[in-house]
Amino acid sequence: MGKRFPAFKAYDIRGVVPTELGPDLAYKVGRAYADVIGAKTVCVGYDIRLSGPDLYEAFARGLNDAGVDVVHLGMVGSEMVYFATAFYGFDGGCMITASHNPAEYNGLKFVREESRPISGDTGLDDIEEAAFKEEWKRTGQGTRRDLDPYDDFVQHLLGIVPASDLKPLKVLCDAGNGAAGVALEKLLPHLPLQVARRLFEPDGHFPNGVPNPILEQQRAGTEADIKAGDFDFGVAWDGDYDRCFFLDGRGEFIEGYYIVGLLAQALLHDGPSRIVYDPRLTWNTIDIVERMGGEAVICKSGHAFIKEKMRAVDAIYGGEMSAHHYFKSHWYCDSGMIPFLLVARLVSKTGKKLSELVDEMIAAYPCSGEVNSKVADVAATIAKIEAEYGPQGKVDKIDGLSVEFPEWRFNLRGSNTEPLLRLNVESRGDRALMEAKTQELLGKIRG
Repeated sequence: MGKRFPAFKAYDIRGVVPTELGPDLAYKVGRAYADVIGAKTVCVGYDIRLSGPDLYEAFARGLNDAGVDVVHLGMVGSEMVYFATAFYGFDGGCMITASHNPAEYNGLKFVREESRPISGDTGLDDIEEAAFKEEWKRTGQGTRRDLDPYDDFVQHLLGIVPASDLKPLKVLCDAGNGAAGVALEKLLPHLPLQVARRLFEPDGHFPNGVPNPILEQQRAGTEADIKAGDFDFGVAWDGDYDRCFFLDGRGEFIEGYYIVGLLAQALLHDGPSRIVYDPRLTWNTIDIVERMGGEAVICKSGHAFIKEKMRAVDAIYGGEMSAHHYFKSHWYCDSGMIPFLLVARLVSKTGKKLSELVDEMIAAYPCSGEVNSKVADVAATIAKIEAEYGPQGKVDKIDGLSVEFPEWRFNLRGSNTEPLLRLNVESRGDRALMEAKTQELLGKIRG
């Protein structure tokens, strides 16, 4: 089955409003979701985007016309829809967000009961087909009610990381004019942290740019404020705060790979467990997990794969270097607030600066970070690199091409959406080797 609507992607619906995603499609998707999932009660929330309330109204009307009761959460983050769906026992949930996309975009992402993900092969393709055909199976008149989940959500977070575990650290929090500011204003009064607030006012006009701290220009102000102040560390969130990004007390951005190592440490202090990690950069995570008595389990990148693997092996945490972090205590869903609390707890408990903790990992396993290259033929380029490096190294194809040598390794994988190759290289304590091999590979990839 080919794509009926351009806004339907592999994991969610996302497009320009109103040309690719407007109230008409949102209504049809509401009807289709009801038919495919068979839900009786569904919670719905939206982030700061200006088109959110209109899309909610149309989607909720579609659900209501299928006899589904709608619980309106208002302005929230994605992890609060995951929380509300599972905590209150709803049959499904929908978050209206386009995360870090430009202001003219919006989208819908769905879960079913227990906040289990819905993607292409677990219902999203069926929703698209049903929305296209408009042959509705269910009709009725569902109800609507409002629910403010913030107090319960804050208690949920404090159940995972109690305030008593934290010292009065000085932290700069940057909400980027996204929805994170609303949640933080509810959470921070319960914490002993000394917090400097930056861009806490939710504003769908994005007056300071789209909240996407992975972009250097979007975190430049945060870095400058940290350098000008006296902070233990800084945290910045994207628009729907399912991802957070850390800066150390020097104002230096911390590569996502090392955040996985930090969170693994933070959780394994409570005792041995399984940790799921993705294949792009691995040695630091494996080293930390095994040193602390845990078991490291590799898994293909992507939220649906990691959540499934975590459930299968009963893992406490799953981390991707793309800043998506999944927690068993959060129904195996991603969260941007739990990492913030866990890093604060790790710094509090170890008595080390965040910069010290990160510098130890960088010294042991320097990495290139993800380097993108546009190529004419993704598959042919990967095949060429494998033919050259594969015979001398240990090859793994869980996700793209990974080749491992005694002192260095790399992963090369294609983008799902464009003719891009993404390269990650790491070494055992030898930065010069890592940098040389990165340049060597880029030369061959880019021809």
